[in-house]
Amino acid sequence: MKIILLQDEKKLGKKGDLIEASDGYARNYILPRKIGVEATPQNLNDLKLKKANEEKIAREQLEAAKALAASLESKEVVVKIKAGENGKAFGSVSSKEIAAACKEQNGIELDKKKIQLPEALKNFGAYEVNIKLHPQVNAKLTVKVLEA
Repeated sequence: MKIILLQDEKKLGKKGDLIEASDGYARNYILPRKIGVEATPQNLNDLKLKKANEEKIAREQLEAAKALAASLESKEVVVKIKAGENGKAFGSVSSKEIAAACKEQNGIELDKKKIQLPEALKNFGAYEVNIKLHPQVNAKLTVKVLEA
């Protein structure tokens, strides 16, 4: 019997896969536990439409990430931190502070987990910060650390 998997199953396959299973295994294990459905023409067509929709959404997300990366390349974020004696900075600038400053100054909301700092920004000056917007798209953002 041909089965379309509705969820990932370790020994059978991934969600959306079309597998061949014995009739007894399908009727007594797969179908009652809602792991999969029988591969009828209607279910196959639904699977095809669902995969096409997922591909379309993935393409749109990639295009949106590329557009955001292009806009971030020209932007600059200024972060101010306190300075102590001899002009040395207190603490460092975190990705959370960079995300908050980017939202405040440029109106672009970034996830702090996507900001990849090479090392802690403990000194004043300009830094290039890498931002992973999508598995295939990286952007560079210029961060200026100034004295408050």
